Amino acid sequence: MPSEKPRRFTFLLLNRFTMMPFAAAIEPLRLANRAAGKTLFEWRLIGPQGDMAACSNGTRMLLDGGLENDQAPGRDEVVIVCGGTEIAREATKPVLNWLRRQARSGAVMGAVCTGAWVLAEAGLLDGRKATIHWENHDGFAEAFPEIDLYRSVFVHDGNRLTAAGGTSSIDLMLHLIAEAQGDALAAEVADQMLHTAIRTGQDRQRLSIPTRIGVRHPRLAAVIARMEANLEEPISPAQLAADAGMSTRQLERLFRRYLNRSPKRYYMETRLSRARNLLMQTEMSIIEVALASGFSSPSHFSKCYRAQYGSTPYRERGTGQPVEGGNSPS
Repeated sequence: MPSEKPRRFTFLLLNRFTMMPFAAAIEPLRLANRAAGKTLFEWRLIGPQGDMAACSNGTRMLLDGGLENDQAPGRDEVVIVCGGTEIAREATKPVLNWLRRQARSGAVMGAVCTGAWVLAEAGLLDGRKATIHWENHDGFAEAFPEIDLYRSVFVHDGNRLTAAGGTSSIDLMLHLIAEAQGDALAAEVADQMLHTAIRTGQDRQRLSIPTRIGVRHPRLAAVIARMEANLEEPISPAQLAADAGMSTRQLERLFRRYLNRSPKRYYMETRLSRARNLLMQTEMSIIEVALASGFSSPSHFSKCYRAQYGSTPYRERGTGQPVEGGNSPS
C-alpha cells in the first residue's frame, strides 16, 4: 500500500561527483511529486565542503549543509553517496565516520556511480551484493573481495542500494518509487523522462559484444566473451579457435576481417586496458597488476604497456621507480 509520509533522501555530493548519475537520481523524485500532485519525496544536498560541491564537469552545486549537519535519520531515510573521478581520495575520515553514523542510526545506505567505493571503504557493503560502473569493476573487486560484486545496472540488497552510474540511477529510483507508491506512478515518471525501457536489477550495464564491436557475428562474439572472461589466465588462440569449432587460420581471418587485428593483438589490448584500470583505481603493486592482467613477467608487462600507451606502468603511477620484479622469466 502506498506510503502517505514523504520519504526523505540525503544526497552526499563528493568532490568531482559526476553530474548525470546525480541528476538521474533526483529528477525521478521531483517528477513523482509533480505527477502525484503532492510531496511524496523530500531531499537535501550535503557535502564535505559544507556550502558547495564541485562536479567533474566544472559545475558547482549549492548545498544545504555539511557533514556537521548531522541530523539523525529515520529508518526510512535514504542516504545516497554520489561519487565521480579520483574517488579513493574522497574516502576521508570525516566522510567515512559520517556514513557509519548514518548507517548505525538505521538509514538505508546507497550510492551511485563510484560512490559505492566510499561505502565499501566505510565497511558498509561487507558481505553484501553491490554494483559499480563497469570501468571501476576490476579495481573494486581487487580492493574489496568481501563484497559480492555484480555487473548489473543496480543492486538492491536489503537496506543497501547501489547503481552503476550514468542513467542507471533512473532505473534504481523508478524501482524505489514503484516499491513506495506503486508501478503506475513509476511508469508515469518513466514516460515523462522518455525512459522507454525500464531496467531491473537483472539487466547488465554494458552493451552486448556485437553492439560494442559493431559486428554481429556469433562465433566472433563468443570468442571475445571468452577472452574477456579469462584475462588473468589467457587462453591460446589455438584453444580459442578449437573451442569455437574453427581452425586457428579461420580465427585469424575472422579477426582481421572484422576488427583489423589479430586475435593475439585484440587479446593483448583487452588485457592492457584492464591493467590500466587497475593502475589508476587501486593500490595494487605493479607486479600484482601484471599478474591480474595475465603477465607473468613484469618486464614484459612494462614493455607491452609502453608500446600501447606510450608510458610505463610505474610512470603512470607517478612513482618514477623501476618496475617491481626485475627481469623475472616469462
